[in-house]
Amino acid sequence: MSDVIFYVALIWMTTLLVTAAVTVIRAGDAMTRILALDVLTLVLTALLVLYSTTTETSYYLDAALLLALLSFLSSIAAARYYSVGRIF
Repeated sequence: MSDVIFYVALIWMTTLLVTAAVTVIRAGDAMTRILALDVLTLVLTALLVLYSTTTETSYYLDAALLLALLSFLSSIAAARYYSVGRIF
């Protein structure tokens, strides 16, 4: 039963990853690209957590945490640059 759930989650996350990547490439507005890139990194973080639970190693959780932190900071910086024109 857990294998079925894992494969369904893996297929769903891969579909979301491809959809977010296509949105980043084809979006016309800069803010839409920023949001799609944030979703892309969120899905990558979820895939790392999913892979970490299946392999039972904690190294991927560290990478997921670092990716989530960098994604948050870059989204804040990009949104501020887009709205104000400068980061600081």
